[in-house]
Amino acid sequence: MLKQLSVFVENKPGSLMEVTSRLTEAHVNIRAVASFDTPEFGILRLIVDKPAEAKGYLTERGFVVRVSDVIGVELEDKKGNLNQMLAILAENHINVSYIYSFVIREGRAPVLVFNTDDYQKAASILKSANVKTVDESDL
Repeated sequence: MLKQLSVFVENKPGSLMEVTSRLTEAHVNIRAVASFDTPEFGILRLIVDKPAEAKGYLTERGFVVRVSDVIGVELEDKKGNLNQMLAILAENHINVSYIYSFVIREGRAPVLVFNTDDYQKAASILKSANVKTVDESDL
């Protein structure tokens, strides 16, 4: 299991940079980032090296931050691997709410991050299908 920060930001110039600047001040390393927007606000989803510290630092500075569990899986850069993993989850009735990836891992396989409604079941199913899940120490 990985810890993910969801930071609510205004949909205006510089708002994403405000979050990344505060994390830089706090000496927090961003491992993955994805941004989702609506007309009025955005949700910045981040995987960082120190999620509890990052949440505290951002919250103290007025940001609305939520920490949640997500699953990270290591997928070899090979045609069809994403589809195969999603098929395993679908066949076992696991819903994937959203998905994003990151590759900055110094020569190691990319990691795909996803949110689901049943983490334990998803992790167990993936493990039995020989899909490598990652945790904080693997980053």
